[in-house]
Amino acid sequence: MKKKMTIWLLALLLLLSGCGAAEGTEPALPDSPDGIVSEEVVQQPQTDITDSEENGQDVDEETEQSSPEPSNSLSEQTPAPEAMTPPENSTFEVHYIDVGQGDCSLVLCDGKAMLIDGGEASESSKVYAYLKKLGVNHLDYIVATHAHSDHIGGLSGALNYASVDTALCPVTSYDSKTFNSFTKYLSQQEVSITVPEPGDAFSLGSASVTILGPQKSYEDTNDTSIVMKVVYGKTSFLFTGDAERTAEADILDAGYDLSATVLKVGHHGSDTSTSYAFLREIMPEYAVIQVGKGNSYGHPTEDTLSKLRDADVKVYRNDLQGTIICTSDGETVSFSTEKNESVQTNPTVTATPEPNNVGEYIGNKNSKKFHLPTCKNLPAEKNRVFFDSRQEAVDAGFDPCGNCHP
Repeated sequence: MKKKMTIWLLALLLLLSGCGAAEGTEPALPDSPDGIVSEEVVQQPQTDITDSEENGQDVDEETEQSSPEPSNSLSEQTPAPEAMTPPENSTFEVHYIDVGQGDCSLVLCDGKAMLIDGGEASESSKVYAYLKKLGVNHLDYIVATHAHSDHIGGLSGALNYASVDTALCPVTSYDSKTFNSFTKYLSQQEVSITVPEPGDAFSLGSASVTILGPQKSYEDTNDTSIVMKVVYGKTSFLFTGDAERTAEADILDAGYDLSATVLKVGHHGSDTSTSYAFLREIMPEYAVIQVGKGNSYGHPTEDTLSKLRDADVKVYRNDLQGTIICTSDGETVSFSTEKNESVQTNPTVTATPEPNNVGEYIGNKNSKKFHLPTCKNLPAEKNRVFFDSRQEAVDAGFDPCGNCHP
């Protein structure tokens, strides 16, 4: 009996000591190849908790801070707009401001404003005064299409009056006094230049703006011009800076929809721009030529004017009509001009009209030459004599003109 009691007591003691060991000691983790199990179970959760606790922030905050710094790309600053019908109270105007031999266009839509170029530096005060007259003291966008002085010079005047959100230019540096002045006034507003890329798009009120060029880098500064299309309802406006045929061809190759109601003619109407192929794709109803009166370049050239006539485009010109304002209701556009609204802006070259009672040939009393009525070398009316036939002129002692060969 005593032996049995002893055995039971020993079993009870062993049982009690086993429970104590289970409560007071930690069991070893099972073995695993290369420590994979222990690394997953213990170390990985501890790393996540430690990173967030040491930085004093949650995971979402850390993700936000570790994301890349915003770039200077226009596409990352502004979302691409969607085509839209303007609301009932919407307004849209383009002011093609007369700054002489230079470009300057102000686009206004629903209280938003975009200034495209500013003419020469000598026009700064005019740009300043124009913005002030309209009460446009804030520009959502200021666009220097390219670095030439007849486009960026007057932008300093704008920046002295109006604040600006975004400045677009194809380059961030250029060796000229006018460009340095432009960047100086931008820096005073803590605005840096954004270089847009083809396909970038943004909204201006109810209007949408799409960058079409430059398509690549060019040696010719004119070809670096920012080319942009502004769409408002069913009407559209194409601004081409001084882009020449090479840049136009690259834009054509890119396959954009270039159709536009109004074309701002490239390079002041120079024959280096507005190729037939480019114009065919645009097929504008109206064209505006920003050009100075009596300029030394011969702008606009007869070559460009002839193409516009062939395409049946109605032309407006700053040199003849001053500042030009185009208004759109989203369906159609209308124009008003500072002066000479009905002036002939793109006359067809015609032959000199025949005077009254003119016979078949016109002689010059002084030179004793006779001409066809269409000859460019007709004498002054007071020196003319008329003949009904060639033989009559010869019999009267007149010799035929060497130009028209009557």
